[in-house]
Amino acid sequence: MTTPTAQSTTLAPAELPATMRASVLKRQGDMVMETLPLPQLDADQVLVQVAAVGVCGSDVHYYEHGRIGDYVVDHPLILGHELSGRIAAVGSAVDPARIGNRVAVEPQRPCRTCKQCKAGRYNLCPDIEFYATPPIDGAFAEYVTIQSDFAYDIPDSVSDEAAALIEPLSVGLWACERAEIKPGSRVLIAGAGPIGIIAAQAARAFGATEIYITDIAEDRLAFALEHGATHALNARTDSVEGLDVDAFIDASGAPQAVRSGIKAVGPAGRVILVGLGADDVELPVSYIQNREIWLSGVFRYTNTWPLAIQLIADGKVDLDILVTGKFTLAESEEALKAGKQAGQLKAVVYPGR
Repeated sequence: MTTPTAQSTTLAPAELPATMRASVLKRQGDMVMETLPLPQLDADQVLVQVAAVGVCGSDVHYYEHGRIGDYVVDHPLILGHELSGRIAAVGSAVDPARIGNRVAVEPQRPCRTCKQCKAGRYNLCPDIEFYATPPIDGAFAEYVTIQSDFAYDIPDSVSDEAAALIEPLSVGLWACERAEIKPGSRVLIAGAGPIGIIAAQAARAFGATEIYITDIAEDRLAFALEHGATHALNARTDSVEGLDVDAFIDASGAPQAVRSGIKAVGPAGRVILVGLGADDVELPVSYIQNREIWLSGVFRYTNTWPLAIQLIADGKVDLDILVTGKFTLAESEEALKAGKQAGQLKAVVYPGR
């Protein structure tokens, strides 16, 4: 493992290379370095020289299992969807003044014309293309393309790492928005991993005054108390039932945590399921019915990058504290395995190294 700096360099269009390096998942458990042609730009796209890529649990799952639900790695795939970088070139319909700008990338391409897109729910677009979701390549590469309006300029005060982690922050912000968290809210979060910590910080930024978080790892609970949570509970020994919170956000995917968390919600409260776990979970239906609890899943996010950038720039959310491992592009496979090490929260890959 190396500890590279995370600053990307700027290339004028005339200086762009014809090829790039990429770390490619050939099949389950098999990563290789390859030299690939530089991506070609559509008129409305920008070419981003990737500075930093966060490793997500979905990347690890594809590496270890070769699939997530109906999405199967049946051909070579570039992983990575949490990224930042610098615009190296632009399509013919994009202002060339954007070249050189540091950006955070929202890694998806909705169709913009379907019923869901027109209703503002572009995350539910049936034809959406999302980085590192088969068959769409991701960002463990030196360059990627994205529609210009999904590459958001970031201020100098926001690090490349924090800009990359706007993607998981967006999950936390979307969960809090769906949970209708507001000033004075009382919130319970299950799971003190990266998403749980991020959700706690997001809830605090939304004005929540009591933020309970549960986990079975004492070191993660202690970290959560330092970075967003107001109360930490060990899921093995501490009961959450009867807390009477306004909202419960599950970031664990553990069936027992989901059931217990629902019973911690007061009347007319909200339950938001974020964590990936079993496809089917037994729920306390009568409890949900008798208290008119509103339950929803979360599938990515919409329109969260501007708020995320502002919260980071204002110091209301700190993402840099999550980075516990830094890896070169050639060490991508090591980065995917880093989460199993004690004390690891978030690994970051630097494709320029």
